[in-house]
Parts: sequence; C-alpha cells; structure tokens
Amino acid sequence: MPEDKYLLDSYKIETADGKVDRKALDEYIKQKPNKRIFFWRFYLSLYNLSSRKKDNGFNRWLRRIGEAPVIYDEVLKDRSAEQLSLYMRNKGYYHARVSDTTLLGDRRAKVVYKIVPNEPYRIRDIAYFFHDASLSGLVLSDSASSELKQGALFDVDMLQRERERIETLLRNNGYYNFSRDFIYYEVDSSLGGYLVDLTLGIRNYPMQNDFGKIVHVKHPVYRIRDVSLFTEYDAVLFGQTSDTARLDLDTLMYDSIHVIYSEKPNIRPGVVTQKNNIIPGELFNAANVQRTYRNLSSLSAFNMVEIRFNETDDGDHRLDCQVMIAPATRQSLTFRVEGTNSGGNIGAAGNLTYGHRNLFGGSEQFDLSFKGAIETLRESQGNRSGNMLEFGVEGRLRIPKFLLPFRTEQFIRRFNPQTNLRLSYNYQRRPDYTRTLANASFGYNWQGSGNLSHLVYPLETSLILTPYKSETFQDWLEGKYIYYSYEPHLIVDSRYTMVFSNQKLLKNQDFQDVRINLEAAGNLLYGGYRMLAPEPGDEKYSLFGVDFAQYVKADVDFRTYDFFYEDISLVLRGFLGAGFAYLNSAAMPFEKQYFSGGANSIRAWQVKNLGPGSFNDTTATSFPNQTGDLKLEANMEYRFKLFWKLEAALFLDVGNIWSLSPEDDREGAQFRFNRFYRELAVGTGVGTRFVFNFFIFRLDLGIPLRNPYPIEGSNWLPGSAGISGRDLTFNIAIGYPF
Repeated sequence: MPEDKYLLDSYKIETADGKVDRKALDEYIKQKPNKRIFFWRFYLSLYNLSSRKKDNGFNRWLRRIGEAPVIYDEVLKDRSAEQLSLYMRNKGYYHARVSDTTLLGDRRAKVVYKIVPNEPYRIRDIAYFFHDASLSGLVLSDSASSELKQGALFDVDMLQRERERIETLLRNNGYYNFSRDFIYYEVDSSLGGYLVDLTLGIRNYPMQNDFGKIVHVKHPVYRIRDVSLFTEYDAVLFGQTSDTARLDLDTLMYDSIHVIYSEKPNIRPGVVTQKNNIIPGELFNAANVQRTYRNLSSLSAFNMVEIRFNETDDGDHRLDCQVMIAPATRQSLTFRVEGTNSGGNIGAAGNLTYGHRNLFGGSEQFDLSFKGAIETLRESQGNRSGNMLEFGVEGRLRIPKFLLPFRTEQFIRRFNPQTNLRLSYNYQRRPDYTRTLANASFGYNWQGSGNLSHLVYPLETSLILTPYKSETFQDWLEGKYIYYSYEPHLIVDSRYTMVFSNQKLLKNQDFQDVRINLEAAGNLLYGGYRMLAPEPGDEKYSLFGVDFAQYVKADVDFRTYDFFYEDISLVLRGFLGAGFAYLNSAAMPFEKQYFSGGANSIRAWQVKNLGPGSFNDTTATSFPNQTGDLKLEANMEYRFKLFWKLEAALFLDVGNIWSLSPEDDREGAQFRFNRFYRELAVGTGVGTRFVFNFFIFRLDLGIPLRNPYPIEGSNWLPGSAGISGRDLTFNIAIGYPF
C-alpha cells in the first residue's frame, strides 16, 4: 500500500430513527472495506502473501483468489453520503441531514456516516385522474390491495410498487400493451405540516392514425384468437420458415387448441391442453401466460418452452398465441458409485437407474433403480465383525395430473398437481440379523399460492420383516424397549407435508425455508377391528398375521439463510419433532423413530450414537439402541468461500433425542421438562466443501464440547476431561447439511 494512503478499515451508519432500514442503507455505500471472515481479512491476507518482486504463476494465482487492499477514497466517501441522502429523500425524509466523519490513524481509515432523519413527509390525500375513463372501474375496485394509504410515508419506492401493481392488474385483464410507463404522479407539497396531496394519473394509449400522425386513444383490450401448440419445436427449422406446410407438419384441433406435430403426436394432446391456461376467446391474462409456462416446463417430456404473441391484422385487437415446445430425450441410463462411512464402518455403494420421461405418452416420468452396497463392520463387544450387504430395487412413476374419480381440469391448470406412485423392496443382511422392507405409496403434490407447496400421501404401506436374528442379538434384545422395533410389523399410514420457501432462484438473497410434516398410522385399521373383530386380549390386532403399527407423528424444520456477501453467509436451523405410539403399538416403529448425530445432525457424534437423553450406552455394541420419540435440534453454520471451488464452514450444533414412552428401560432416556436442557449435547467443528456445478462434496470435522450424559466432573469437555483425537468425528457427505 502506498505510504501516503490509508486502508479503509471500517464504516458505520448511525441514525436516530430506528424505523430506517439499516440493511437497505448499507447497499448505498460506494466503498466498503475488505471482506472479513469474522474479524480476519482472509482474502486480503491471501493477496498479501504474493510477492510483487516475482511475477510468476503462483503469485498471480494468490492475487487472483485474494482481494487487493481497499484504499480509502474521499470521492467515493462523498458519493456514499450523497446516495444516503438520496435514499432518505426517496423514503420521504426530504429534510434529512447526512454528515460523515473520517478517523485516520495507524494508516487506517474509519468512516462514520450520521443520519438525522428529521420529520418525514406523509400522504394527506390521494386522487386519481384517468385519461381513459374505462380504466377507473377496474383500478379503483382493487384499491384495497394498494399500499397507498392516507398517512403513509411519501415513499418513492412505494409509488413504484403501486405502478407495478396497476400494470399487473391491467395486464391480467386484457390490456396486453399496457405498461407502468403510462402511469404518472402529481404531488402538491405546498400544504405545510409535512403533508402532500398525491394524484395518480394514467395516460392514454399512443397510436399512429391513417395519416401517420400519433394520436392518443383509449387503451385497447385484447382477446385471444388462436392458440397453437408446437409440440416438436426445432429452432433451426423454424428459423428457416414458419410455414407449417413446408415443414411437413400436421394440425389437430383439441379443446379449441391447434396442436401441431409431425407424423404422430409425441404426447397425448389432452395432456398438453390441460396444462394450458391461454384459452381462445378469453381476455389476455399475463398471469395465465406465466402459469402456462410453469405448467408446461414441469412436464418431463419437454426440454424447452417458449410463448409468443402476435397481433392480428384485422384491427379487432386480437392475439394469436404460439407455444413452442422442444421435446426432451425420452430415455436415460445413469450409474453412480459412492463411498460410505457410517460410524467408522467403510463401504461402497452403486446405483443403476433407468429413466423414461414419457412412458405412456402423457409425460409420465418413470424411474427404475437398482441399488447395491457393502460395508465392513468392525468387531465390538456383543456383535460380530463381518460385512453388511444391502440390495434394493425401486420403481417410481410421476403422473402430471391428479388421479381422482372426478374432473380436476381447473385445479390442474392453476396448481400444476402431480400424482406419485412408488414401489420398493430392500434387503439388508448383517452378521447379527437380516431385515427386509417392502414399501408401496400413493400420493399427490401441488404448488399452492405464493411460496407454499403441498404433498399428501393418503396411503403408504410398509411391511418390515426380520427373518433372521442371531442368538446373541436375540438375547441382547430381550427385555429392552427396542425389542418391539425388531418384531415383524406393518405400517399403513397417511401423511401431509407443507413447505414454505421464499428463495429466489439464481440469487444469493436472504430467505427462509419452513417444512411441516404430519403423519398418522393404524387408526382406521384399529377402528375397523374394534367394530368388527373380537377383543384380541393381551395380543395385538394383526393383518395377515403381522401386527400393524399405530402412532401419530409431527415435526417442523425451520431454516434461515442470511448473506453478508455473495460468498459469505450464515445459516440457522431449528428442528422439533415428536412421535407417540399407542393402542396397537408398544413402541414407535424403528423406521419412524428419530436419531441424532451424523453428517446432517449433531456432527460431533457419529450417526445414531447420541442419546436418548442422558442415556449412555456402555455396552460397546454396534446394535442400534440410540433412537427416540422426540427430537430437538438447533444448528448454526458460517459459510465462506476460500478459492476456486473450495468453500469452508464453521459450525455449532446443539440438540438431542428423548423417549416419550414410560416403558422405556434405558436410564435417563425419557423426556422431562425439569432436566431436558441439561441433556443437550453441544458440538462444534470446521468443514470444507468442494462446490461443483452438479454436486457438492463435503467433509466436516466435528468436535464435542458438552456430553449429555453424566460423567465425572464437568459435562463440558474442554474444562473437564479435555478433548483427544479419539473424540473427533469425521463426516463425509454429498450436499450441504441444510
């Protein structure tokens, strides 16, 4: 850094009005200091590692991945103050005073911007002036949706949002050529008392008359004349000519839509027209255009969708719509190999998947997967060493509509639903037991209004059998609460999931995700048996000789993503879930219980090696005995980019699982309000991630800070027994943990 220059060390914005959005103000600062990871200018340090004396590849690489020092610039400081003042004016604070102070010392500069908002201008009265009186009824009827209210701040951004709202309203009601540029404002600020009267006006539509002169007329209302769906669009061929006869294309009229194809339709016309919201004879509606694009883009049989409009030449204000659809490759075959590390047991897995994007000609997505895995199990007390073998097959069919006995065309057009069918079989062989799981499910998912989506599975059936248990394993299970989880059982459940996400694709902006799951099993079966079958006595009701599970389960997963910079973010996650078995079940099925630890949970403990509660399994077996009915977890992860494809993270995980059954014999496993907070495990650690275009390879090193079970001395390891190498947990995974 030059001798007479100063490094911009920091800046601060001080304002006396807490109502001003500080994060919005931050965007108007034209010069910001070097990015920090916590208190360390990491990228500046990388840059400073390079040598100016040697212009070799290594030094150029360091300068490229690093960040040059930000030299304090007084011109940019003044521009920042001007921008802050402009922002305050746009928010209604026309008499705001913005001052700045620069503190220089030790070759560093610290800038303080001070904002005194003073009294803002507010809207006293709102009037409308329509050059085209026919617009007044539509605009005024929706005024309840307007942000313009008496007493509101005279906010320029709010005025712009009102222009956008009216544009959207009119374009959804036939005004194809309308834009926000026709809307203007007139402001009377001579009232005094920091009040303004506001007039919103809408100009007429300019057009050229027969004499070539521009005249202003009423805004034309457009209707749809013809809709043509080109289901085999080829940009190269259509670039040469759009004459369907010359392209040797055929046309089929279906539901008043021209379906254009060559030789034979590659998809049933009814499937395409059912997803279309642009209907001949109806008014132009921009929202319906977006729905049509969304619906058709979601069909697996299509690779690209483009929608065009052309005004007709008859002067009747009508539109011809062309929907250009490029088909996708029908079939695919993929093979994936991956390494696994489950609690220190190393293994490998392979997956072969055959996919068909248009199985029955209705854009049905079919996937058939074959999975095989092997894992070497270490010998420990109570269980034998050997290999765990797993084989599985799964078939999935996704149908782009509701399979229901009544008509759902309007629902399909609006919410783009999907029916999901799934069949699977999984076989697991371990040295101590063999387990099989057969599953069949039937459900629906659809996009709700706004940022909501829904998933409903009215029926899901799982049959779990344990055909072999070694004598050692059987003896270990006897008398334990978990014994019931390894008995043959049938699960017939229904579940519902609601997902909220306000994430904007391709943008690193703050957003939140919330997922709520509700599930119940066995209630209808139990009710039917109670009415029709005799009391089973001490036994349980069974179906085909297998006891069926009965329980309720609910959980919520909340995540928030805050971006400090484009490549530095803080992610917070909270999870709360509980399941309760009753009547026909003595315990929750093993597959439905919660576990803690592992790559996506408390990373300082191995998967299924934490809890429940203060229970400490000292038998040193690898038999799964650490599951629970209730889970409480909180995670915090600070993510930042290092260089190239490499990212790093610092994390803190807190949580545990507990049992809700009074019959659970594991000491300290049951949930109690007066002690659960003392049974929370705490772990921290660091991680690295290789972020590629199609996947993320993750390696996390977990470090335990607090044990949930009683130990001699303090439960906080750094202050008691200390942390040794054997306490560290390595987690290898694909994708972010959350």
